[in-house]
Amino acid sequence: MIDTPNSPNVTGHQGVGQDQFLKILSREEALSRFEAALFPRPMAVEKLPLADALGLALAENVVAPIDVPPFDRSNVDGFAVRSSDIGTATEGRPVRLMLNDETIACGVMPELMVQSGTATPIATGGPLPRGADAVVMVEHTHPAEGDAIEVRRSAAPGQFVSYAGSDIARGEILLRAGTVIGSREIGMLAACGIASVPVARKPRVAVLSTGDELVQPGEPLPPAGIYDTNGAIVAAAVSENGGEAAFLGSFPDDEASLERAMRRALAAHDMLILSGGTSKGAGDVSHRIVSRLGQPGIIAHGVALKPGKPLCLAVCNGKPVVILPGFPTSAMFTFHDMIVPALRRMAGLPPRTDMQVTARVPLRIASELGRTEFVMVSLVKGQEGLVAYPTGKGSGAITSFAQADGFIRIEALADHMPAGSETEVTLFTPQVRVPDLVIIGSHCTGLDRVVAPLAQDGFSARVLAVGSLGGLAAARRGECDLAPIHLLDEKTGRYNEPFLGEGLELVPGWRRMQGIVYRPGDDRFEGLDAQGAVRAALADPTCLMVNRNQGAGTRILIDSLLGDARPDGYWNQPRSHNAVAAAVAQKRADWGVTIAPVAKAAGLGFIPLAEEHYDFALVTARKDRPPVAAFLAALKSDECRAALEEAGFRPA
Repeated sequence: MIDTPNSPNVTGHQGVGQDQFLKILSREEALSRFEAALFPRPMAVEKLPLADALGLALAENVVAPIDVPPFDRSNVDGFAVRSSDIGTATEGRPVRLMLNDETIACGVMPELMVQSGTATPIATGGPLPRGADAVVMVEHTHPAEGDAIEVRRSAAPGQFVSYAGSDIARGEILLRAGTVIGSREIGMLAACGIASVPVARKPRVAVLSTGDELVQPGEPLPPAGIYDTNGAIVAAAVSENGGEAAFLGSFPDDEASLERAMRRALAAHDMLILSGGTSKGAGDVSHRIVSRLGQPGIIAHGVALKPGKPLCLAVCNGKPVVILPGFPTSAMFTFHDMIVPALRRMAGLPPRTDMQVTARVPLRIASELGRTEFVMVSLVKGQEGLVAYPTGKGSGAITSFAQADGFIRIEALADHMPAGSETEVTLFTPQVRVPDLVIIGSHCTGLDRVVAPLAQDGFSARVLAVGSLGGLAAARRGECDLAPIHLLDEKTGRYNEPFLGEGLELVPGWRRMQGIVYRPGDDRFEGLDAQGAVRAALADPTCLMVNRNQGAGTRILIDSLLGDARPDGYWNQPRSHNAVAAAVAQKRADWGVTIAPVAKAAGLGFIPLAEEHYDFALVTARKDRPPVAAFLAALKSDECRAALEEAGFRPA
């Protein structure tokens, strides 16, 4: 755009009736006022089929309704066996196993139990039969006479077995609110049988350009006319940041016709963005119209930004109205810096993440004291790293924005950036963001109740389930922020604290009841206490147990119950509570130990055993990091405690 004194795109000159800006606000104050007037607000939600939800943000947490896989299954073509039968197998001394009279294919439920000394042919993806705890690959066997095979390699318990719930555990939060749905997320939802999801409806954003001189691309350009670039670029930027843009055209500086257009646009859309008409020259009418559109009206008119000082922010009856500066570069910087956070929040999307790199500025860059300044730069490789060269051609230059690699920021209290300064460059090309918070240790569905709210604060989290001991090891190596643990010290009878070492401190979590699970109606367990149930199970050689993996706190509890006993099924060692419940519910085992919420979800009988302490080993050196502080605050909040109690846990 070419800015003239009476154009809606410039500040104008003294002597042509220009009013001065009433009050110039700092960037931070203007942004704070704008967001305070807009939020909190109810999110517009719609339920869409998976294919239509691509690229949208989940409006609610999605809880997995089933375990994935829903049963223990083979990862290879081979034979389902008992690992204890082939512990001595080698190429020179193979072990002979008789074949059972069935072959397990995908979709076929096994009928015969794998007894000691037998094996069952099984295909990749086939359900593991009762009695088996491992699979040997067909390549490691050889046919033998008498309907038998020779196994020429030993197998550890769990070899080539994917346990029920090892990928997705029923009851865990599959995807959190705010997650942007891509092809991978659609795959996860489909794996759980979910056909449609609640998503945040895209905010409908009306885009108008103002100015007598504007001509739409494709039309003949008259004298003194310029093509409207802002309409196209603003509409595209809206779409890039979660909005549904509707470009309604350009309008001349006629107050009555422009007001009619603005009122129609605001009535039919969730947000209205104009470019031009903010600088209070004699012909600038947009801000006057905005002041009549609804309450509270104009929030900020004039912000200490360079470029972008003429920005006007308003909220009219709950709907944001924005008038961007007319120059394209000014419009884009203010849009991305001031408008994108609110737009993405309305769309339910996480905050925009931009890649930053450190670079050296080779030249002194002057700046206006009192205004936060953004300077576009091009990056080149110097002898000692990246060098950032300013490429600004003025706020009216389209190529400046298109050709720069990124921008640097000069704070309002500085009047220049010295030559040779090391500074952060924000890149225009988005990159993958590493998680803000890393949690490694014991799995618990209750953990989702604490982590999920962090997304609302803009923190991403990654939770890895490796067991209590594995989590402690990761914490000691500095690979995580927190390690969830539930370890009982038999010597002291205390949970967790005796296992902490230097550099770690205990954060109390919650209490969860461990117990023995069985199928309702099983007379071997009905009406017994925990000790009686264990005695009954050990007394019946046909009673098959399901264990837990070594390193899990539950495994330590189980071993203390069993003493030296190693009942059938002891070496069946899935890695989660959900897998234990699935094994019992699906009759691949008769009893095991899991937590009460999982037992309830699976419809199993439950005999209380011990209330264990599920706590967190915090890496002390990381406790002051903002995402860690946010996690600790969420853990103590009334909302979190209520959510834990509702899920069947007792907050510490």
